[in-house]
Amino acid sequence: MFESPPFWMYVIGFLLLLGPLVTLHELGHLLVGRLFGVKAESFSVGFGKELAGFTDKRGTRWKLSALPLGGYVQFKGDMNPASVPDANAPVEEGSFQHAALWKRALIVAAGPITNLVVAIAIFAAFFAIIGKPVIVGEEDSRTIGAFSEGSVAEAAGLQVGDVVVEIDGRPIRDFTDLKTKVALHPGKQMVFTVERAGEEIDYTLTTARIERKDTFGNTSTEGLIGVAPAGGKYELEKVSVLEAIPLGAKQSWDFMGMMITGIQQIVTGERSVKELGGPLKIAKYSGEQMSMGAAAFLHFAALISLNLAFINFLPIPALDGGHLMFYAAEAIRRKPVGPQATEWAYRTGIALVLMLMVVVTVNDIVSLPIFGS
Repeated sequence: MFESPPFWMYVIGFLLLLGPLVTLHELGHLLVGRLFGVKAESFSVGFGKELAGFTDKRGTRWKLSALPLGGYVQFKGDMNPASVPDANAPVEEGSFQHAALWKRALIVAAGPITNLVVAIAIFAAFFAIIGKPVIVGEEDSRTIGAFSEGSVAEAAGLQVGDVVVEIDGRPIRDFTDLKTKVALHPGKQMVFTVERAGEEIDYTLTTARIERKDTFGNTSTEGLIGVAPAGGKYELEKVSVLEAIPLGAKQSWDFMGMMITGIQQIVTGERSVKELGGPLKIAKYSGEQMSMGAAAFLHFAALISLNLAFINFLPIPALDGGHLMFYAAEAIRRKPVGPQATEWAYRTGIALVLMLMVVVTVNDIVSLPIFGS
């Protein structure tokens, strides 16, 4: 592992990360579109000026474009690469707008679903190869075995031997579950339900807010209560490929829940918008993970693939979720949303996406070492 990866590793890591994930996302759209007889006029990895490409026998232009920050499939009848319908184009056979509503919805959903499947497949592969961590031993890992110095849990009245059974009314599976729930909520008041001598007691405490730095100096804000488990050690249990798939799906679900929690905290002000990152931060992390080996890089790729699925499912016009929102309205109204409303919605959606890109890019630039971060 490199203490500080060389510049070329950031570039290669970024391209090896986003290139395949974007390509698979767009292939999901393309293949389902072709399945339903919709013609794709162009398939691009990247935006902007075409650098290289070819036209296949179906008339689809496959191209590599100058800005490697995404990609698109432009179907017949689309006004632009954002798949905004062209109100002036005739609705003819083979065009996207000619397809039945349910087919259009499946074509649009296929991209983020592909990213979700990729993430599940990577996590499942880890479980199949490495095994599933299981707790062994008689001692319940939820049992508090010790407190750290200055523990907020001890100050609130919790004791060694208490078993943490719930946090904010939600059951705790094991110590890892407890640690994750606390880490997600720095500086937040939470109610811990503990079992002591057969009785359940509630304690209200505010988690400590701490900043952790990883090997590469990246800082993250986490919650902490200062407890250690009394027992419950993890061992790896071998699982079959079929058993690994639902484990991969569950891990994806858990990570997706963390993403939703993070977005909610940014919206409510619990977390700073500075924690959002863009292309430069992705490039930085991809190079760092690559320097740690193939396993770390693939795990990071699964997380980014989940992020792509999550972001694209958001109900913002110009994203896949925005298209699905329009199709839901069309299904309810039994007719498409009017062209003027559609145009203004897409303009607003594109403006929101551009604003978000500006914010995350500024965050990326400010976090560079030249600015002292």
